[in-house]
Amino acid sequence: MSGHFFEPATGFPGVLFVHGWAGSQQRDELRSRAIAQLGCICLTFDMRGHGETTEHLKSVTPAQNLKDICSAYDVLARHPAVDPGSIAVVASSYGAYLATLLTTYRPVRWLSMRVPALYEDDAWEVAKYSLDREELQEFRSSRVPVHSNRALRSCKEFRGDVLIVESDNDHLIPHTTIASYIASFVMARSITHRLIENADHALSSSDSRQAYDSLLLGWIREMVLNAR
Repeated sequence: MSGHFFEPATGFPGVLFVHGWAGSQQRDELRSRAIAQLGCICLTFDMRGHGETTEHLKSVTPAQNLKDICSAYDVLARHPAVDPGSIAVVASSYGAYLATLLTTYRPVRWLSMRVPALYEDDAWEVAKYSLDREELQEFRSSRVPVHSNRALRSCKEFRGDVLIVESDNDHLIPHTTIASYIASFVMARSITHRLIENADHALSSSDSRQAYDSLLLGWIREMVLNAR
């Protein structure tokens, strides 16, 4: 008798969920369970200043939270069943901003960014809570050149697949910020941009949450199946 084993090109992909500012891993638990059914190993976690450490919310800096994300990534990559070359990051808002920087320090194959926030470089070591919101909105309302921002420079070097999800009625992340991100991914393998109609920044309505969940699940399914 003759026979052949046919194995997927990847092992189990790992998916790291990164919540937004003042959020928690609880918001991603249902999504992670659905994506785990595709044959992925998912990890949710709370950055410092969030979850059970909200007493530190007013003092935490982006630099500290990036260290948290790197640590969570390392835990996921060390999982014995995870293929370290097949890791996705699913992030929102402030977490999406930090996730772009993660790609500079750790290998990321797939990057999903919902309503990605953008910050000036001089805010890196400043407590996030203390940033001036009016100045921040003015910054986000203008197109930001790639060379002038560390997050956008990270995006420029990223060579994986990207999903960018925009909310139609977002009072925090204007379309100009989304456009700045899209323009920065010049080396990406693929870029998918989707707009959720009538959605706000936090996906407050059940319809907008269902639309995002369906969109994310479909994109992850497409990426994983294509890789295999």
